[in-house]
Amino acid sequence: MSASDLWSIVPELWLAGLAIFLLLVDLLTARKSLVGVVAVMGLLLSIIPIGSLLTQGARTVIFGSYAVDGFAVFFKILTVIATALVVLAAIDWLPGRSQYEGEFYALLVFTALGLVLMAASTDIILLALSIEFVSLTSYVLAGYLKGDVKSNEAGVKYFLYGAAASAVMLFGFSILYGLTGSTNLYEIARRVANAPLPALYLSIALMLSGFGFKISMVPFHQWTPDVYEGAPTPVAAYLSVASKAAGFAALVRMLMVVVDPGRLNWILLIAVLSAVSMTLGNLLALPQRNIKRMLAYSSISHAGFLLIGVAAFRGDFGTPGLLIYLLGYMFTQLGAFFVAALIGQQLGTDDIPDYAGLSRRAPVSALLMAVFMLSLTGFPPTSVFIGKFYVLAGAIDNGLLWLAIVGVVNSVISLYYYAGVIRAMYVMPAASTVPLREPAALQVALGIAGLGTLLIGLYPQPIIDLARSAVLLLRI
Repeated sequence: MSASDLWSIVPELWLAGLAIFLLLVDLLTARKSLVGVVAVMGLLLSIIPIGSLLTQGARTVIFGSYAVDGFAVFFKILTVIATALVVLAAIDWLPGRSQYEGEFYALLVFTALGLVLMAASTDIILLALSIEFVSLTSYVLAGYLKGDVKSNEAGVKYFLYGAAASAVMLFGFSILYGLTGSTNLYEIARRVANAPLPALYLSIALMLSGFGFKISMVPFHQWTPDVYEGAPTPVAAYLSVASKAAGFAALVRMLMVVVDPGRLNWILLIAVLSAVSMTLGNLLALPQRNIKRMLAYSSISHAGFLLIGVAAFRGDFGTPGLLIYLLGYMFTQLGAFFVAALIGQQLGTDDIPDYAGLSRRAPVSALLMAVFMLSLTGFPPTSVFIGKFYVLAGAIDNGLLWLAIVGVVNSVISLYYYAGVIRAMYVMPAASTVPLREPAALQVALGIAGLGTLLIGLYPQPIIDLARSAVLLLRI
């Protein structure tokens, strides 16, 4: 490995070193919150070597198995910010719930390492190893509250679904290798033109099962509501954002690099899965009373919206819109889960009716939650509105008008259950007038999420420019 290759993976080495260092800090200090503070600082510092990669040009390193391009850098930045915000929120939420607080922060950083590896892998062996690495740490995090029956259930269900999805996906990888004789995505792209179509269709279908599991796409979504409800709330937030983003990164790189849509029409397949995911996720979210289950079904619906950007990849809107959507969705979804964590901590409930009168008991958190709900609906001027605008414009630009109409209709449907949360906070009478304690670290994480949600909506141009440059470098 050359010195240039080694410098290109400095962010990954930094994250690996940080996770190990956190375990050492955990051994040496009785104040476990200090481990979380060190984790946040280390994650934010990792943005420096990640940002330096933008000036080096697009290329592959480590014998062509790892991409250094704007696309990978975008997802590295997203992953690091999401991980830092989740750690920050967990500093106030986790104490008293688990005696393994320090290890929790280290596991989150290890998971972040796996996610950035997923986003940049250009070899199916490295991609499979990255996905399994992320899966193993995620299973542990989902079942982290050993004394909580729901958390144990979440960990077991996540493991069983994940193991099945991974096995099917690896079978798809093996077929692709058998058809081309290579594990490198760019080499596969050159050789796959001569592969028989039935086998290629089967390979893509099997691989979609693994990617579909990661992004909570119908029909691989069944694990999502149970795992989100039972997992520790910061973990549910992380799975709904960072894991989903890395899954989309791997899916996009696989489809756009390897498979020529002119020979194998995967665009129609992705468009149909998008419409079904949007619609089913929304319809199942309508009757939910538990905020975490509602956000879980909502995340399935948003996976459908994000798939519009995959199907409408041609032109100036589709793939850039996908990246913009993911970044805006990250701030919005994390913020909504952070409010859920606050209410769950203070009131011991995740039921939406128990949010009654929250505007009087925790006015700042209630206001931010209203912003997050409106953003998830797609109201301007919020971050998700910009993302939805771009992916819907991409659908129209690519001749998928019917898919854009399905998206608009589903946005209207989603208003019902998102507005139900706002109605509970501002209209329904409070069961008590006692103000809720709003912990400092959790409030900082909430404030950053709220600021990101509004700033991207009000001044989206820098994010649009970043997304477009990342897409230009995608194929290297």
